[in-house]
Amino acid sequence: MLHAWSIPQREYDRQEQRRGRRHAYTRLDPVRTALVVVDMVPFFDGPYARGVIPQIERLAGALQEAGGLVAWVLPGPGGPSAAREEFYGSRVAELYRASGGSGPLAGRLWPQLTVDEGRDLLVEKAVSSAFFPGFCPLPDLLAERGIDTVLVCGVVTDVCVAGSARDASTLGLRVIVVADGTAAGSDEVHNAALRTLYRSFADVRPTVKVLDLIEAGR
Repeated sequence: MLHAWSIPQREYDRQEQRRGRRHAYTRLDPVRTALVVVDMVPFFDGPYARGVIPQIERLAGALQEAGGLVAWVLPGPGGPSAAREEFYGSRVAELYRASGGSGPLAGRLWPQLTVDEGRDLLVEKAVSSAFFPGFCPLPDLLAERGIDTVLVCGVVTDVCVAGSARDASTLGLRVIVVADGTAAGSDEVHNAALRTLYRSFADVRPTVKVLDLIEAGR
């Protein structure tokens, strides 16, 4: 199941007035681009989460063929546990703490996802954002590889995806959120998150348009 995603026309109009075009990024260099896949683990089950797997697979394959990088980011057990327990309650805090599963990282992802362990990055994050300094190694690993653009996919759109996209933008990366490669609990929630991201932090495009950018940049 895929979200019926949309960006309000008034937001497209606003950006066209600001910068003279609808989309922030009209090109990308695949070699300097990473597909960042957030929290695609069975804990976050549901028809929308399962529905983004084919889009992630297409993007990962295309970017790898073009010389780019795929980074799989899983929820880890860390973080400020005392504050989390106070906020969520001890039972729910423990559920989230264990949401990433155990064992080798590649084995914790949805089994339908194809991981090249010799080439891809596999990392854990201790908080919702994959780009919050000190809580995930991803920003340093991308910087070491000269990455300047990130394509963000995964779950949940309004929480870890949005948090990661915002922080990636704050760190100076060019951010594209894949509209049909991310999932939330409902169309309403998904679209509200996409609207905010498009307005202030990231470009928002469907898979087919991102594939066009990858192909054009080869």
